[in-house]
Amino acid sequence: MICFVGMLFSCGGEDDICESGEGTPRLKVAFKSLETGKEKTMDSLHVAVDYGSGKVDLGWDKTVTSKLVPIRVDDSPYTDIYFKETLKGPESHVRISYTTKTTYVSPGCGIKKTYENLSSELLQSNPVQKIEAGQNQIENEDKTNLFLLF
Repeated sequence: MICFVGMLFSCGGEDDICESGEGTPRLKVAFKSLETGKEKTMDSLHVAVDYGSGKVDLGWDKTVTSKLVPIRVDDSPYTDIYFKETLKGPESHVRISYTTKTTYVSPGCGIKKTYENLSSELLQSNPVQKIEAGQNQIENEDKTNLFLLF
């Protein structure tokens, strides 16, 4: 009985999965006005991502100034992201290309993937009119990696 109770209490601390935010970071996307070049708040924004098996809907956001988008964690050298402002409106297609590096974090969290040498390409340009590069690597979620101009 004492051994059983000891095992229950010993299965804590190190087994917590990525509590301190050490997991694979997401791409931070912010928005700017094409006319002024100043940051813009989007009234509504829909985001979808192709993770290799078709689009995954990340849902709608209302009054948003930036969006964190999970990137593919397989060995693909790019991720396709789709943006639109209205339900039946046009959809922009942005391809994010990168190289990856993996780092062991902990037994509970496993391996963290970081993204370097980011480059972006606007494949379908409506409603997004232009893109601007931000931070060239994704190590954490603090800095903006991509600006979309509407």
